[in-house]
Amino acid sequence: MLFFGGDQTYRHTEHTAGWIEFGLQFRDILRDRPTVSIPDDHGVGHPNLWGENGKRSTLSGNADGGYFYPVEYVNMVQRHQTWHLPDPVDPAPIDRGITVYFTRLLVGGVDFAILEDRKFKTGPAGKIPKMGPRPDHINDPQYDPKTIDVPGLELLGPRQMKFLREWTQDWTGAEMKAVLSQTAFCGAVHMHGGRNDRLLADLDCNGWPQTGRNKALEEIRKAWAVHLCRDQHLAVVVKHGINDFSDGPYGFTSPALVNTIYGRWWHPEDEKPGPNPVPNSPLPWTGDFKDGLGNKISMLAYANPPDIKNEKQRADGYGLVRFNKKTQQVTFECWPRFGDVKDGDKAQFPGWPITIKNEDNDGRKVAGWLPELHFEPGVRPVVQVIDEASNEVHYTVRATGDRFQPRVYSSSKHTLRIGLNQPTALTLTRLEPKQQKEAGTRDAKLPKS
Repeated sequence: MLFFGGDQTYRHTEHTAGWIEFGLQFRDILRDRPTVSIPDDHGVGHPNLWGENGKRSTLSGNADGGYFYPVEYVNMVQRHQTWHLPDPVDPAPIDRGITVYFTRLLVGGVDFAILEDRKFKTGPAGKIPKMGPRPDHINDPQYDPKTIDVPGLELLGPRQMKFLREWTQDWTGAEMKAVLSQTAFCGAVHMHGGRNDRLLADLDCNGWPQTGRNKALEEIRKAWAVHLCRDQHLAVVVKHGINDFSDGPYGFTSPALVNTIYGRWWHPEDEKPGPNPVPNSPLPWTGDFKDGLGNKISMLAYANPPDIKNEKQRADGYGLVRFNKKTQQVTFECWPRFGDVKDGDKAQFPGWPITIKNEDNDGRKVAGWLPELHFEPGVRPVVQVIDEASNEVHYTVRATGDRFQPRVYSSSKHTLRIGLNQPTALTLTRLEPKQQKEAGTRDAKLPKS
């Protein structure tokens, strides 16, 4: 499957011509593979986009939120790029009749949630103090990230959050899950535009607003899903932290296919690794960091361009993600545009490939274990774990065999809900966690239907 995450063309006022151009360039691989393409800001004629539910933007740079070009143009762009996707899960247009496309796509047993992370997001101008050369750039070293996470700001918006909650609990036909969107849930960049142009915080990422970012990652974590995106002009793999470092899911931002316009670099100011760096990494600055918005991230790999002016050193290229349903592992690969695949993994950017366990997309500290569940051979049902004290759904995942031992994150009693594709067939309540992983077992026979 192919995923094009936006900015397929920079022809801001000539999208049809740009879209045909894109199709000609990629026709040899598009013609026989399932493909997801979604528009980003440049597709609808913007340098940056904060859709703010469809309002009209009037400010240069569009940081006031909304769309600059006519509704007919925006809808045409979306028809070009998304007509072939499954129907939107909630098709009601936003303000002024702008259409939506957020949906889900099942390919090869992997269930992809396709998000629109620009369409509902609040624009920063007039909502927060200006602390840089423009409303969305912060360069004041004295600023407190908490002061820009004000009430009322939206990231994905209520409709997409509802979709995510429902998507995490419906495993019909799925063995693994992943989220696709335009940009990253953090600001894993230090230099913007030029090699020495340091920017403290960029609001044109899903790291802001921080409350919305954390709520979205909490939902993604509940399905043990990875997040795949682009837009940042810099390839990185991070493990997100929500309350603690590494307690959230993994995110892979692929490199730009062509990186001539805007270079970016990961380069901590003190030029030191963070705590818990990647062992034996060829990269000097891995480990735990806070981005300029105060979000916790653990940097696993980054692909800085050595020379943005040199065609062979711009760090452009493409990502590959391999989902192994049998082992429940995900491998991230990152290939230079001019790399020779004959050289195998050595041709990838330093730091890749990276293989993770799917269950590690939920990195919360384990407080105990519920009784091991035994299923009939070949059933492999969906198991949902609920904390009875908070009524919080910890996660909903498909068992990979005829045994599954749920882990929990508190000492409270828990409820298990189990079913073939949704957790609706069998409920077990008031289960007490034990410190030992195999302390007790339960047979979980599901109704034949």
